[in-house]
Amino acid sequence: MLEKVQVPLYFLYTIRGSVEFNYPERKIKHKGKDNINSNSSLSLNIVNASSILIVLLSILYVYSSQNNCDEKQQTKEVLNLEKTAQKTYWAFGKSIENGYLHNVFTVLERFGYQNDPNATDWTLLWAHDYPFRVLHQKLRNLKPYQKVNHFPGCGYITNKVDLATSGLKYIPPAFKLPQDQDKLVKYIDQHPGSTFVEKNNDHRNIVFRNREELKNLNSSSTFVQEFVANPLLVNGHKFDIGIYTVITSIDPLRIYIYNGDAILRFCPVKYYPFDASNLDKYVVGDDYLPVWKVPSLEYYYNELGFGMKESLNAYLRSKKKDPSKIWNQIEDSLRLTILAKEQNILNVVNKFKFKRNFFEMMRFDFLVDEDLNVFLLEANMSPNLSSAHFPPNQLLYQQVLYNILSLVGIGQRIHKGMTAIQKSEEEMIVSDKNIAVFPEQCSSMLCKESCVSPLCQLCKPCLSFDTKEYLQEAFREHMNRGDCKRIFPPSMHDIDNSEDDLENYSPENQLLYRWFKGKCLLDKSWC
Repeated sequence: MLEKVQVPLYFLYTIRGSVEFNYPERKIKHKGKDNINSNSSLSLNIVNASSILIVLLSILYVYSSQNNCDEKQQTKEVLNLEKTAQKTYWAFGKSIENGYLHNVFTVLERFGYQNDPNATDWTLLWAHDYPFRVLHQKLRNLKPYQKVNHFPGCGYITNKVDLATSGLKYIPPAFKLPQDQDKLVKYIDQHPGSTFVEKNNDHRNIVFRNREELKNLNSSSTFVQEFVANPLLVNGHKFDIGIYTVITSIDPLRIYIYNGDAILRFCPVKYYPFDASNLDKYVVGDDYLPVWKVPSLEYYYNELGFGMKESLNAYLRSKKKDPSKIWNQIEDSLRLTILAKEQNILNVVNKFKFKRNFFEMMRFDFLVDEDLNVFLLEANMSPNLSSAHFPPNQLLYQQVLYNILSLVGIGQRIHKGMTAIQKSEEEMIVSDKNIAVFPEQCSSMLCKESCVSPLCQLCKPCLSFDTKEYLQEAFREHMNRGDCKRIFPPSMHDIDNSEDDLENYSPENQLLYRWFKGKCLLDKSWC
C-alpha cells in the first residue's frame, strides 16, 4: 500500500508561484514574465521538469490521501459493525423488575439483543409506559437505526374516551361528559329500548345507569356508552377477542395484524340471568376464564392443537355460522379507525427527526353480538404480554413478539437501519428491480416524458429519495411478514376494482396503494 507522501509546503508554494501552464498555446509564465524565446530552451526544460515533478507529486499525494481516507472509512465501518453487532435494548416502565416483560426480554435475547439499562446508543427502546412525555428530549434526535415500540401521538387511538366518542363505525355510540350532555339526552329519547353504562378512561368501574340518572350526570372524568345487550355467548359465557395490531409506518400508512392467532378471554360467570351488579358476568377482568376451560372449545384447543382463533371458528361452523364475517369486520374496523387517526399522529410525529424510528404494537379488543356483528371496545397501547397468571399463553405471546419484531426489522441480522450496512448488503435484500412495478407503463413514451401520470410516479426516474426508501421498507416487511397479515393498504384480490375509494387517502397512501397493486399484478402473493 502506498504511503502518504509528505511534500514540503514551501516547495509547493514556490513551484506554484513560479510556474503556470496555459495549454494549448503552451505559454509559460515564469516569475511573472513571458519567456517564449527559443534561446531559453534550458530554462524551459528546467521549468518543464519542475512542472512534471510537481504534477507527479500532486497525483501521488492525492492518491495516497484518498487511500488513507479509504482506510479510515473502512476502519470506521468495522468499528460501527462491531458496535452494531452488540445489539442492545433499553426497557422503560414502572417496576420492570417484577417480570411482566419477561417474554419480551426472552424473545429479544433469542434475537441476540442484550439488555443495557445504561446504554445511550441502544438499538431498541421497548417502552411499556408512554415514553414521549418523560423522555421527550432524548427521543427528539434519534439515530436512523434506533427503534421505539410506540409512535408519538398513539394516544389518539389508545385513549379510551377519545376512541369511544370518535363516532366511527363499529364503535357503540358514546358521549363525553359534560360537553356531550345534550347529545346524550337526545339520543336516549330517540332510542328508548337501549341500555347505557357509565365508564371511566381506564375501562374500570363500569356502572349501569337508568334513564333519569343519565340525564342528570355531570362528571368530567367519565363517558357514557351504549351497552351491547345481546352478546355472542359460548357455553353461556360472554367473551372478547383481542387482535394484535402493528403500525409500521405513518404517511404512508402500513398496518399489519398478527394473523397466527387471536386471544379469547371469557367472563368467569355465565351471562344469564343478567345481573348488573356482578361485573364478572359482562366485563373481562384479569381473572378471566381461559379458552382451554371452555367446554365447547377445549376439544379443539387441547386435543386437536388448534389456536384460539381456529377453535372459535370450528365451534361457529358447528353451529352453521360463518366465522369469516367476524374477521372481515375486524379488519375493516382496524383500517377505518387507524386511518381516521393517522393525521393526528402525523402531526405529532413530524416534531421528531425521522418518522421511521417508530412502530406501534397494540391490542384491539372486540365484542361480537349473537348476529356476528362486531363492536370495537378499546385499543391497548401496551397489552399484557405476561404469562405469569396463565402459563399456556406464553407461546402465544412469544410468537406474537417473534413475528412482529421480525416484521419491523428488529429480528433481522441485517436491516436498513444498521449503521454499518453496506450498499451491497442492502441491495442483496432489496434492489431497484424488487420495487419496480408497471413495467409496460414505465417503458412507455408517456412515462419517459413526464411523471404526471399516477402510475408513472412509481417509475424509477420519478421516485423521490423518500418514496424509494418507504417502498424498500414495504418490500422488506412483505418478505419478513411471517404470520403477520397486511390489512392496509387493503387486499388487492380484485385488482380491476375502481380507485374511487382512493379519494379519501392522502397522496402518499394513494401512491403506496398503487404500488401494492402493481406488485400484485406481478406476483399474486402481494395481493
